[in-house]
Amino acid sequence: MCLVTSALGGLFGALVLAFSAPALAEFALKFSSPEYFWLACFGLSCAVFISTDSPVKGVVSLLIGLFIATIGIDITAGYPRFNFGNVELMGGVSFIPAMIGMFAISEILRYATAITRPVEVPHQAIVHIFRGLGRVLWRYKTNLIRGNLIGVVVGILPGAGADIPAWISYAVAKRFSKEPEKFGTGHVEGLVDAGAANNSALGGAWVPALVFGIPGDSITAIVIGVLYMKNMNPGPTIMLHAPELLYAVFIAFFVANVLMMPLGYAAIRLSRQILHVPPDILMPIILIFCIVGAFAINNTVFGVGIILVLGLLAFVMEENGFPIAPTVLGIVLGPLVEENFMTSMMKADGNLLGFFERPIAAVLGVITLGIWAWVIVGWIRGVHGRSALGSGTAD
Repeated sequence: MCLVTSALGGLFGALVLAFSAPALAEFALKFSSPEYFWLACFGLSCAVFISTDSPVKGVVSLLIGLFIATIGIDITAGYPRFNFGNVELMGGVSFIPAMIGMFAISEILRYATAITRPVEVPHQAIVHIFRGLGRVLWRYKTNLIRGNLIGVVVGILPGAGADIPAWISYAVAKRFSKEPEKFGTGHVEGLVDAGAANNSALGGAWVPALVFGIPGDSITAIVIGVLYMKNMNPGPTIMLHAPELLYAVFIAFFVANVLMMPLGYAAIRLSRQILHVPPDILMPIILIFCIVGAFAINNTVFGVGIILVLGLLAFVMEENGFPIAPTVLGIVLGPLVEENFMTSMMKADGNLLGFFERPIAAVLGVITLGIWAWVIVGWIRGVHGRSALGSGTAD
């Protein structure tokens, strides 16, 4: 069910991307440095406040990422910052080794320090996984449509990614279900909503990535780096300079989601064999691939040091409840925020009101500041509520 609904959701997201990206690109040509500054801030704000239960920890995680993004040569003054005399750090911290370290190395460290080992997966025969699928899909057609729509709408928000729309869709399905008590037991109704939203959100996440150069999640952040390496610079001018490459991306989306069915079926049949590989063997193999990948980027050992340091940092953060996604997006979007902030300040001769002079910039600025104000007010109310509860208990 997850395989089929994900494929259908991916095709829906690809349709939305193909039809909306060109129109949005024409609109984005009106953007200048203040608009890009506020849009990047809006994406970072969404990533912080909807990816964690603790906004404070999300903000701290974001600030760590923004600090890492400032390492290297100053964008405007050309002065080296935080490089400690190391020539390798003059070019900054490459986000690909950073993500290898923060996602992969941290997982390896978590396994190595775990007190209890994962439960062994029991052997089960997998047969006829598509039997009766059409009947079930027709029964839950409303869930399928709703999951697709939620995935695309939430996925377009910069920083939302695919996990958040899936959880939102799952929660909505449980709220309106006639059998909410079955959720959490493998009930297929929740899988339809979450599976559709999970993949339709990917098409939505590519809209800000291609049109504005703002990654929708950590995956599109990696892809943006790959596109830059291929001289396909994401942004509003991509429709002018490389439209044939952009439509090749759209076609690849459709082909990928169609191929997901046979490849996904094969993966379902074969994946349990990987699960039976002892982790004590699997983890060192993953570590070797991480080290080789980090070394191969610039053919220096410095990249290996980056993944180890940031892997340790991510491990410590996650052990203390700090999310990793805001840090990664801070590393990716940090240079964009800084460059457009400095450019806007020079244009406005240091006047902060210059960020609100243009209509689009003013709207984006008000929305972004409104998000921060709403979260701060909610946090203050929560603190006062806990204080009142504590005093009442003491009385």
